[in-house]
Amino acid sequence: MQGDSALGRAIVLVRTLRAGCAWDHAQTPQTLRPYLVEEVMELDQAIRHGDPIALRDELGDLLLHLAFQIVIAEERSQFNAEVVVRGLEEKMKRRHPDLFSGTKGIGERGSTSDHDNWERNKRRERSGVGALAGLPATLPPLLMAYRLGARAAGVGFDWPDEKGPLDKVREEALEVERSTKDGPSADLQGEVGDLLFAVVNLARKVGVDPGAALEQANTKFTRRFEALEKLATERGIEVGRATLEELDRLWDEVKETS
Repeated sequence: MQGDSALGRAIVLVRTLRAGCAWDHAQTPQTLRPYLVEEVMELDQAIRHGDPIALRDELGDLLLHLAFQIVIAEERSQFNAEVVVRGLEEKMKRRHPDLFSGTKGIGERGSTSDHDNWERNKRRERSGVGALAGLPATLPPLLMAYRLGARAAGVGFDWPDEKGPLDKVREEALEVERSTKDGPSADLQGEVGDLLFAVVNLARKVGVDPGAALEQANTKFTRRFEALEKLATERGIEVGRATLEELDRLWDEVKETS
């Protein structure tokens, strides 16, 4: 990896930090892990907000963490940046033979089958391994549910259209209802989990990102509830002491305008 490349310069920076700062020198991949996760979340937030300045800064912070992991691996004689990038190049060439073999015309690029080809090539690399293998256990549960459904669908275990998962959502909702009929039952958590998993599968089948959809719903609920609190204050109503009927009336008013 050339020292004057962006990644190369980040690696030189980390080597300097490791050599001259006691805190940086003491770090390991494990101690850096929580900071790395935090930086990924901050990057995700910058992307969500569409803020190019924040995106630039967060990408820089993430690049620093990637360089840290590479430098520590270098020090342990495990691998270096050149090995990382070479492995990435080889993987992309395996998964995009159409792009790197020179057999596909420019006009065909971006076709709807590109993603299917990508997934087929990934499955070929995992030959002999279960379709669900390799997903990191630390994925957020909502994303894990989405990826599990997508992996299973990739080998044909899927409904032909959205009617199947929609029926499944109704079925699981009835199971939750039965589990609460005579008070919460021992299997209620499992039934609620099944319902959530079914909803994620429905979202996947209709082409909706469940994480983005839930994020949008959270934002909408927050906006409306804050408007409800403001309206209650204007009318001299204390939210914590109001009846449910009073709050429902305020909520209905707020919904009409937001």
